[in-house]
Amino acid sequence: MLPGGHEDAGLHRLTQEGDLPQRGVVCREEKPGLTLCRKVCYAVGGIPYQMTSNVLGFFLQIFLLDVVQLEPFHVSLIIFLGRAWDAVTDPAIGFLVSKSPRRKYGKLVPWIACSMPFGVFCYCMTWSTLSDATPTSLKFLWYLFMYSFFQTCMTCHHVPYSSLTMFLGGTQRDRDSATAYRMGLEVFSTLLGSGIQGQIVGGYHARMMNSCYMSNETLPNTSTYSLMDSVENTRRAYVFASLVLGSIYCLSCLILIFGVREQPGPLRPLGKVELPFASCLRMIMGHKPYTQLLCGFLFASLAFQITQGIFAFFCTHAAGLAGKFQHLVLIMLVTASLSIPFWQHFLGRFGKKTAASLGLALIIPALVAITQVMHNFLAFVFLVIIAGCSMAVLYLLPWSMLPDAVDDFMLRNPSCLNLEALFYSFYVFFNKFAGGLAVGISTLSLQKTILLFSFAGYRAGDCTYNPSIILTLQLLMAPVPISLLLIAIIIFCLHPIDEDRRKQMRMEMEAMGVKDVPWDRLTKPAVRCWDALPSATTLLSALLSLDLRTSKCL
Repeated sequence: MLPGGHEDAGLHRLTQEGDLPQRGVVCREEKPGLTLCRKVCYAVGGIPYQMTSNVLGFFLQIFLLDVVQLEPFHVSLIIFLGRAWDAVTDPAIGFLVSKSPRRKYGKLVPWIACSMPFGVFCYCMTWSTLSDATPTSLKFLWYLFMYSFFQTCMTCHHVPYSSLTMFLGGTQRDRDSATAYRMGLEVFSTLLGSGIQGQIVGGYHARMMNSCYMSNETLPNTSTYSLMDSVENTRRAYVFASLVLGSIYCLSCLILIFGVREQPGPLRPLGKVELPFASCLRMIMGHKPYTQLLCGFLFASLAFQITQGIFAFFCTHAAGLAGKFQHLVLIMLVTASLSIPFWQHFLGRFGKKTAASLGLALIIPALVAITQVMHNFLAFVFLVIIAGCSMAVLYLLPWSMLPDAVDDFMLRNPSCLNLEALFYSFYVFFNKFAGGLAVGISTLSLQKTILLFSFAGYRAGDCTYNPSIILTLQLLMAPVPISLLLIAIIIFCLHPIDEDRRKQMRMEMEAMGVKDVPWDRLTKPAVRCWDALPSATTLLSALLSLDLRTSKCL
């Protein structure tokens, strides 16, 4: 709650300046909420990030190794350095977004609009293939630059987009509902992206493997020609898939830009941050619920992304399911998408902490079984269905718990405003850092299995592999992610914001909303919210608005 001095000052300013619209009156029995159209338009904006990130997570490693035919060490550097670059860009972009002024079209949406064309271009260039005559060092620099610049563009999109959750308007329940819509469409976007990419390129990967097998049974010249032809067709397939997904990226951004309007609130006035970066960072990282949530999200994301990054390679070279892994990816993502409503209902009934712990634990037996079952497609289908149910929890719960941590910070520090972009930027950073670390570890392990084997013996373009590679893949598929998941579950169980604290925060926010409205305005005849103003969220922001732009952190 705001201290009494702040409440009285805000109430006086509200009365003297007439910030409330003359016709706007609080509906005591009909609380304003978000319309379905606005929720859907907001949710569609999450498609580009999840779609491209999951396609890169599933396919970039095998693309660089088997299609571009770079060495594992170079692939590890490209992926890890690209994510390490995010270590700089995520907090930096978050701070720049916080410092940017509110313009005619908002504070966050212009960032999304300006980054869109560059992001689409870099995504398509990432999947293009240079000539075979190009030196390896030039190939390495090309893919490193394109991948890093694309990550920067996605940061400029995703940090303001994820921060937009706090400025949609409506109640805490509306925000949770909008988050569920967003997560549902984001899982659908992973299904869409991986489905399109997998169906286009999966068959060509199977032909490449068949060409490899034929090399032991045919004349050398014939087998070499067949393999080169398969590689060229696979390269063209990757370019075509990137153009299709780039078009979806562009369309999704346009729907978000024209379908959502930012709504300021009493603790979120959409102003500029006046504090230096170091002070903001110290305050955010000193908030215990947020740092615990960051750590839990980091370990859970690292576990899932290690599994995700190695899954296509595991199915192709260890499980004997070359040419079928794209179908398993589709089944997993369909299951995750259909599981979102169930987990949304479950967290509403039993709480977010319980849902997070049970959901993450669900995948552990599936990972153990996956490493023991080989050459059995139907068994893999059953196991990836279980994994998909657990994946839905990773998509929904951390992002549903983050706004509660931000609200808790704002209520405890009511004079520290406009830090939402920084909260979300560090959240995005840890997710991307986990992805880079996961893929870097898994790829490098194929060349040198540190502390386990001296060499696993993987070489780009090989058709047969040392048995130590199979064992390395099995270790990366089960023991490593299971250990990380157990740590994440323990952290989520100890998270201090439970359902009682959420109810208390909701009561405090509602009490602030009532006290921020002059009493004579509350006693006027009530009108329907949508008759008073063009939208319910506009009414809510007007009723709760306080001129706190000049407030500074104590």
